Amino acid sequence: MNGRFIAQQQEHRMGPKTQDRHIKFNLAILSSGMSLSWPSPVLVKLRNPTETPLPEPITDEEGSWIVSAGFLCCLVSNIFGGMLLDVIGRKYCILLAMLPKLLISFILIFANRVWMFIFCRAVMMMTDSLVYMVVPVYASEIACKDNRGALGTFLQIFSSLGIVVTLGVGPFLSYTIYSVVLTATIAVCTIPLIFLPDTPFHLYAKGRIDDAMKVLSSIRGSEEKAKQEMEEYRSSKNNEEKSAKMALFKNRMFLKSVSLGILVVGGAQLTGFNAVQFYLQTILESTQTSVKPEIASVTIGIIQMLASFFTTPITSRFNRKTILLTSLSGISFGMLGLGAFFKTIETEGYKITGFMNYLPMISLILVIFCYCAGIGSLLWVIVTEIFEGPARALGFSISVNSTSILVFLTTKYLATMISTVGPAATYWFFSCMCVLVGTLIYIFLPETKGKTFGEIQEALGVKKAVVKDKTADGKKEKSNV
Repeated sequence: MNGRFIAQQQEHRMGPKTQDRHIKFNLAILSSGMSLSWPSPVLVKLRNPTETPLPEPITDEEGSWIVSAGFLCCLVSNIFGGMLLDVIGRKYCILLAMLPKLLISFILIFANRVWMFIFCRAVMMMTDSLVYMVVPVYASEIACKDNRGALGTFLQIFSSLGIVVTLGVGPFLSYTIYSVVLTATIAVCTIPLIFLPDTPFHLYAKGRIDDAMKVLSSIRGSEEKAKQEMEEYRSSKNNEEKSAKMALFKNRMFLKSVSLGILVVGGAQLTGFNAVQFYLQTILESTQTSVKPEIASVTIGIIQMLASFFTTPITSRFNRKTILLTSLSGISFGMLGLGAFFKTIETEGYKITGFMNYLPMISLILVIFCYCAGIGSLLWVIVTEIFEGPARALGFSISVNSTSILVFLTTKYLATMISTVGPAATYWFFSCMCVLVGTLIYIFLPETKGKTFGEIQEALGVKKAVVKDKTADGKKEKSNV
């Protein structure tokens, strides 16, 4: 009953058309959640002589390249994606990502060479990166200031749902059958995207004023609210000359926003969450506890999805910074517990019994729950909030590039780091990173909840433009205060 009431309240605040369009657009994220968690069950199959579609099982080095190579290639899609967002729009960017993704997932069904896996995963990760870039921008531009946080959390919910599907069915299906399921899901998720309109901000920026007004009136529920928002678009459009792509790199406020974007998005990767998620089943097998890795991974996937549903009421009640800091604290404790487990079992002759059987799973649940209910959901919201309209696409693509680099490093060299310094030191390193990132967020990131994009820019230090009295020639003058 309470969940139904919350859903009704959310729909009332957002407007049914806003919510419906956002859900359809986030179907792309569901398919990306499935493909992002693909390595967890599939790497285990590729290492198994009886399950692998390859002539022989993969090595650890080959596995690390299958997982990580795509994130290095994402640098290309992030750069061009930032440009395409403004050139062809949000809708056609997402379609541009989904169609190649569908083709590659079909090829993966028949892949039987390591290079094919590396190539297909690289292309798929490039398309997923574009999806994760476009959806938050789309969400922020169709949402009003009071529900940007709630709409933004849908991304994590749909991503977690895709991850649950992979972790729930992947370990129990053959490689080929799971690949067919992935391809079919991508196809189903692509169809509704064809019929969605672009965002009113992009339509306005392209001079399609009437179309922008029509879409905005539809999602806001009244022409009066739409006209008020159109005034903000005009103000943003007036600043567009100042926001020319090259000129932005000389703009101190833009560079400050980029730094904060890298702090939030890049910092989220330094927590080690993605390294844990992509190697989840492998990590669970390495603990050698009595808990079956397949069952544990499914349980953790369900916990992840439930955590994502917590984000909507949490973001409605608490400030962004409070959620981020609490989330990072929980992840830090989870990594601390995981490190403590591996340090304890290093003792020669130590037998895992009692509570120690469950410590790795409890620690992983804490890491994943705190990430998904906190920084994992909010990072996309915050990064789109801290950039002004004309600079949003470029700023977001730069911030996401930091993610690609750090995810590549953490996934490519996780196994190397574990073999060099040991699993305990590795997970304690991630725990320390959580503390460092949390400290920097506390000091430098302004609160963005409940503020318009203009108010957020003021909080970052942008001077507010005001209209002075008319001059002798009857024209209004503007000045900064």
